[in-house]
Amino acid sequence: MQHECYGNNNHTAGLPLEELSLEISTDRARLNVDLIHTFLAESYWAPGRSRAAVEKSISHSLCFGAYIRGEQVAFARLVTDKATFGYLADVFVVPGWRGRGISKQLLREILDHPDLADISLLLRTRDAHELYKRFGFRACKDPERFMTLVNRHTRGSNPDQ
Repeated sequence: MQHECYGNNNHTAGLPLEELSLEISTDRARLNVDLIHTFLAESYWAPGRSRAAVEKSISHSLCFGAYIRGEQVAFARLVTDKATFGYLADVFVVPGWRGRGISKQLLREILDHPDLADISLLLRTRDAHELYKRFGFRACKDPERFMTLVNRHTRGSNPDQ
């Protein structure tokens, strides 16, 4: 499904990434929150996420937007203390822009960011394992040492749910 907020790349179809002048920025003011919210609310990992939650997550994260000719074509955010740990989340490339190496360049920029040089990163993915492996990510050696608490306020009072 192609949404209005996803833009139209017909004028650049087939052009190699080098000719598209991909720009990656951490300037939150440039982010297209409508695009980000629409994509995330329809994604497998954040279905129904509210706009308020998207806005709050952006304001409390180090965000990366990827732009071609001023149009946002990709997004990623990192929840981090910038000293020891970071969680990479909400990584996506707008469907019409996939297959051009944008995700690889976005990940390269994230991993090369000076605030993230010496931290450990964690992420979750259902379908992009091979992409992340190219950048050194591996399955956790000891998953039994990791625990999660998901939406504790909407889960109810039953800890066995």
